[in-house]
Amino acid sequence: MIIMGEDAQRVKDRDAQEYNINAARAVAEAVRSTLGPKGMDKMLVDSMGDVTITNDGVTILKEMDIDNPTAEMIVEVAETQENEAGDGTTTAVAIAGELLKNAQDLLEQDIHPTAIIKGFHLASQKAREEVDNVAETVDPSDEELLKKVAETSMTGKSSELNKELLAELIVDAVSGVTVEADDGSHVVDLENVSIETQTGRSAGESELLNGAVIDKDAVHDDMPTEFDEADVLLLNEPIEVEEADVDTQVSIDSPDQLQKFLDQEEKQLKDKVQKIVDSGADVVFCQKGIDDMAQHYLAKEGILAVRRTKKSDMKFLKNVAGGSIVSDLDSLTDRDLGTASIRRDGEDELFYVEGLGDERHGVTMLLRGSTDHVVDELERGVEDALDVVATTVSDGRVLAGGGAIEVELASRLRNYADSVSGREQLAVEAFADAFELVPRVLAENAGLDSIDTLVDLRSAHEDGETHAGLNVFTGEVENTFEAGIVEPAHAKEQAISSAAEAANLVLKIDDIIAAGDLSTSGGDDEGGAPAGGMGGMGGMGGAM
Repeated sequence: MIIMGEDAQRVKDRDAQEYNINAARAVAEAVRSTLGPKGMDKMLVDSMGDVTITNDGVTILKEMDIDNPTAEMIVEVAETQENEAGDGTTTAVAIAGELLKNAQDLLEQDIHPTAIIKGFHLASQKAREEVDNVAETVDPSDEELLKKVAETSMTGKSSELNKELLAELIVDAVSGVTVEADDGSHVVDLENVSIETQTGRSAGESELLNGAVIDKDAVHDDMPTEFDEADVLLLNEPIEVEEADVDTQVSIDSPDQLQKFLDQEEKQLKDKVQKIVDSGADVVFCQKGIDDMAQHYLAKEGILAVRRTKKSDMKFLKNVAGGSIVSDLDSLTDRDLGTASIRRDGEDELFYVEGLGDERHGVTMLLRGSTDHVVDELERGVEDALDVVATTVSDGRVLAGGGAIEVELASRLRNYADSVSGREQLAVEAFADAFELVPRVLAENAGLDSIDTLVDLRSAHEDGETHAGLNVFTGEVENTFEAGIVEPAHAKEQAISSAAEAANLVLKIDDIIAAGDLSTSGGDDEGGAPAGGMGGMGGMGGAM
C-alpha cells in the first residue's frame, strides 16, 4: 500500500542512525581544528562575498551554509552554549560529535539505542556532579583570578596579543555593573556594558569609559558640543515635516498659495523645536531624521542635536542618562529628560556621554584595531570573555583548564561505570572516552603527540593531581590552575548537558521521513547520501 507522495523519501533503522550520526560528526569535525590556544582560524565567505575570519565556534557554525536538519540540531548546541555560558561552544560541539562516534561503535556491537541513551544520561548527571566536586570557589572581588578567567577565554583568539590590558578592562567593566542581591548572590547586568569599535589604531589603545560613546556628529556646526550637566532628550520621532500616509496631489494657481504651503511647513518645524525648548532639553539624540531648517532652529536655541542614533545606542543612553525614550513630542514633559555630562572628542569624532548620579549605570568598552576584520574578531573575543567573567562572578566556581577537568571526569566516570549494571555500563565508559577528545585535540592543534600527552595526563591524574592539564606552549603536563589557565564551572556543566542531550536526541531517531529532498531549504544540493538518495550536507558539501 502506497501512503506517501512520489517525491517523499524515507530512511529507516540503522541507515537512519548512520545518516544522522555522520551529519552531526561532520559539523563537529568542521570546528575541531579551532579548539584551544593553538587552534586555527576559518575564513568564511558568504553569498554576498563578505569575508569573516574567526575561530569562534558559534560564529563559524552560524555563517556556514548548513542544509541538513540533523546538522542544524548540532548548531543549536553551539547557540545554546553561547547564550547560557558565553564560551565553550567548540568544546560542546566537539564532545557531542565524539559521543555520537562512540555510540556508533556501540550500535555496531548490537547494543540498543535505548541502553546507550540511558547510559549517556546517567554519565551526564554524574559528570555534572563531579564538576561541582572538583570546582574551586571564587570570590567575586578576586580580580586577579577573574583576569585569569578572561585571559584564558581570549587565548588563541586575535585578542590574545593584548589580553592583559583587555582582561583588566573586562574585569573592571563587569565589576562596574555587578550588584549584590538581598540573598548575598551577585547579579551581573551585561545590558549595561556597551562595546564600540574603531579602526585605524592599535588594539593596545582600547579603553574603558564610564557612560556611552556615540559615533556621530552634531547635525549643525554652530551647535555646542560640551555640557557639564545637560538635560538629555531621547527622541524616537523625526523632527521633520509630517507627510501624508497616502499619495496626494495639490493643485495651486498662484505663488501666494505655494508660499502658504511653505510657511505652514516652517511653522510645523518651529512648533516641534519649540516643544523641545519648552521641555528644557539641552541635548537631543534622535533615532530618526532632523530637517535642515529644524537643525538651524535648534542651533539658534543652543541645543545640541544628533540624528540617526542607533536603536541599541538609544536603549543604552536610557540606562546611562535616565529619562525615557519619547515617541510623541506632544506628550513631552521635563520628567522625560535624563541628565548627563557630554563632551566631544574631536580627534576620534566621538561623543562621550556620562550619567550623573549613583543610580546611573553603564560603561563602554572602546575597542580599537587596525582593520575591520581585526576589530570584528577582537569584538567577538571580548564579548566571549565578558560573558565568561560575568558567569564566573554569578556562579562563583572555576576549574583548571588545559584538558585537566576532562581527564579527571573521564577517570571518575570510569570508576562510576563499575557500579552501573547492564549494557548501560558500556555507554558510561563511552561517555568517559568522549571527554578525552578535548586534551587529544588540544595536543594535535599544538603539533604535539596526542597519545603521549593523554598517557602523561592519565598518569598524573591517577597520582591524585586533579589540576594536571596540558600547557600547549611548552608541551608539558603541569598544574594549569596555578599556571592561570582557568575556566568557569558553569560553562563546562552546560557543555556536558548540551552535548549529551543533543547526542541522545540524534540516537533516538530511527526513521526519517521527508516530503521531498531532505534539506532545510529545499535546495537541490547533492551529497554523500545513504539509502534512498537523501540529500547530503547541503551547503557544507561533501568536503567534511
